[in-house]
Amino acid sequence: MALITITIDGREVSVPKGTTVLEACRMHDISIPTLCHDKEITSAGACRLCVVQIEGMRNLPPACVTQTAQGMKIETQNPKVRAARKTILELLVANHPLDCMLCEKLGDCSLAKYAYEYGVTGEIYQGEKRNQPIDDGNPYILRDPNKCILCGKCVATCNAVTERSVIDYAYRGFNTKVATFNDTDLNDSSCVYCNRCVAICPVGALVDKSMMGKGRTWEFTKEEATCTFCESGCNFDINYKNGKIIGVTAKSAANGRPLCLKGRIGSDFKYNPNRTERPFINQDGEFIQVAWEEFLGLGNIVEKINSLK
Repeated sequence: MALITITIDGREVSVPKGTTVLEACRMHDISIPTLCHDKEITSAGACRLCVVQIEGMRNLPPACVTQTAQGMKIETQNPKVRAARKTILELLVANHPLDCMLCEKLGDCSLAKYAYEYGVTGEIYQGEKRNQPIDDGNPYILRDPNKCILCGKCVATCNAVTERSVIDYAYRGFNTKVATFNDTDLNDSSCVYCNRCVAICPVGALVDKSMMGKGRTWEFTKEEATCTFCESGCNFDINYKNGKIIGVTAKSAANGRPLCLKGRIGSDFKYNPNRTERPFINQDGEFIQVAWEEFLGLGNIVEKINSLK
């Protein structure tokens, strides 16, 4: 693989040819803020928060969609770059609900994280606030369009699944929002609630209702698992709190297969008070419990094997 030499914040480094500025910085542990970027999906350059200064360029280009070139000199933290990022964050926060203490995303919100880092308060720009209805019509996902920052990550991850493309941008200007076809509620669309959009959302616009009120992100421990409900073998994370399963988190973007509704709510069976230890079979119109050996037909198999001796 061909390497090129570039300079980042006065430090000369080597990166593979064709690498973006964002990738180059992350290869060398140089932090650049992003809201719309995910390594598993095509970069959109939508939020512009990753802007950097490159010698010879008039404007501040977004690092996620700018390719490196031999001899390129990049500044990622000078006053001009930080001022531009702060302005972008101020504009986002100006039209964003500031109910952070009650938000389910508290502790895992990228917007709050960067607002803290850049000293953003939301007091500079004052104007009309969005007041769109919250989509609470289905039992699995809570959608709050007023908290949406239009990063497009949910749209991209939905489009990454074959025959999905349930959501996209709708309307224009101040009224732009992410919506289903004809702007119907999610439960009236073709959504199967795989929750990949929830897993990739950087703010509290999309929330898994099954995990609401059960704890904060720093209280959970995660363990990767493979669903066994069917042969697809979807990957997801099991979320534990105090040794108890709280819920599952779908793998985001193009990483792993989408998780179906059965896989998402299947963890509830573990704590179902009506769960039984033995299976049921229909015998003369009545369901009765039997041993697992009988249910699986293992008893007959053992008899047949023994008869061959």
